[in-house]
Amino acid sequence: MNQTEQIFCNGPIVTLEEGPAPQAVLVRGERIAALGSRAELEAMAPGALRRDLEGRALLPAFLDAHSHITAVAATLDLCPLGDAASPEEAAQRMARFRAERAIPEGEWVIGFGYDHNVFPGKAHPTRAELDRALPRNPALMTHASGHMGTANGLALSRLGLSRDTPDPEGGRLGRDAGGALTGYLEEAAFFAAAGQIPKPSPAQALANLERAQEVYLAHGITLAQDGRTGRAEDQLLSTLAARDRLKLEVVGYADLQHCPELVRRPPVGRYRVGGYKIFLDGSPQGRTAWMREPYLGGEADYRGYPAHTDEEVAAAVERALREGRQILAHCNGDAAAGQFLTACRRAQERVGRPVGTIRPVMIHAQTVGSDQLREAAELGVIPSFFAAHIWYWGDVHLENLGRARGAHISPAGTAAGLGLPFTLHQDSPVLPPDPLESVWCAVCRRTRGGARLAEEERVSPREALRAVTRYAARQYGLERERGRIVPGQRADFVLLSGDPTAVEPEEIRSLRVEETIRAGETVYRAGIQKTDR
Repeated sequence: MNQTEQIFCNGPIVTLEEGPAPQAVLVRGERIAALGSRAELEAMAPGALRRDLEGRALLPAFLDAHSHITAVAATLDLCPLGDAASPEEAAQRMARFRAERAIPEGEWVIGFGYDHNVFPGKAHPTRAELDRALPRNPALMTHASGHMGTANGLALSRLGLSRDTPDPEGGRLGRDAGGALTGYLEEAAFFAAAGQIPKPSPAQALANLERAQEVYLAHGITLAQDGRTGRAEDQLLSTLAARDRLKLEVVGYADLQHCPELVRRPPVGRYRVGGYKIFLDGSPQGRTAWMREPYLGGEADYRGYPAHTDEEVAAAVERALREGRQILAHCNGDAAAGQFLTACRRAQERVGRPVGTIRPVMIHAQTVGSDQLREAAELGVIPSFFAAHIWYWGDVHLENLGRARGAHISPAGTAAGLGLPFTLHQDSPVLPPDPLESVWCAVCRRTRGGARLAEEERVSPREALRAVTRYAARQYGLERERGRIVPGQRADFVLLSGDPTAVEPEEIRSLRVEETIRAGETVYRAGIQKTDR
């Protein structure tokens, strides 16, 4: 155990608490011992190591409220498609990737991160583009949302899919006017296909997970989430933890539909299973999120669709409540949000104890209504907003939902006004795990097209920062341990190039993480840290 005494000083100490900021922080071992002036703390610990911030800002370390660290690891060996501007360009990138990696004929070529919303006509790729680029390799492109993708002809054959294959429940196979498969796979159809793709070797998977944790640490995160943990992911995380090679803590959430027994796994090193995860709908930018009112354009009265029946969701929440385990529910559409809230209320009535005691989390909460947030506050349901949608897909939401609904995505301002603690996340690997980007999006609410979305939903930089520190700690039930700079808490810090509460809001996104500290020890450093006795 680290028993070093350290005094952090000569820079802004951003505690995110009320009242004047201290000049310095004293750390003893893994804990914060005291706050005060430099002179006071030096008198308390005359032999402490001085950590000169050199004007940089010290904040509580960031906590990842929702992502998929094992999926981030899995994408590190895939062809990146995030910057592709057309289906043809995405397919050509896949072909170059195959050539650069010398992937033999007959072996899979996988790409990740295309966004059809930036393609001409907002059209998904088809098997035709992939067949031309990769005629001798099975190939699959995964959409940035992770909810859909496109396979080429050889891949469809390997997956056992043909024109006679029916659409699965809660999913869809793309078909042309004659009924032939276009290669497009949506929701359950995509998940089933992705599950058949050969996985990397155990050694390569462990190496990728070690690389993935460095990505999180470089963004100031000391606790990451694995937002839907299956048996393979659990084995990967527990193996790395047992070897003491996890530098940050990871909380997994057992896939309730396929492997609920994982919640009984005891903690291993810095890895533990925190509860259950369930999907209730799809992606709003992919028009599969389940909405109370129809999408604009397309087929009449189309509202997306649910993943489960009301009774199935109620039974899931009731199970979690009876067992005293947390449950996270993926709810992008407001109809899905309503289904989850109804299930929470029903479980509370059936079990006879407040559902808020297990801290249920509404993941994404993109289009949740103000009426639903009031109900969430009453029940103790925590909304975790994917606020980066505002920048990346805000213009798409305006087009799909209209101004009245689309402008109010990620309504953090309403939650703050209700006194409802909320968190912010990036849903990595959909986007990099960058909490500062989430903060910037919640504060500025600007789209890539330059639109400002429902400025009454903006929150202050201080409140947005609490969402990735203090409120995130509360979501995990760790509010007594982390998320604040107060005596007794863990000495988990992030050093930033500037104070996000003091710079212009537009500058928040450009601030840099220069050091990440977990339990008093540096686990990531972007540059040389000056220290003296």
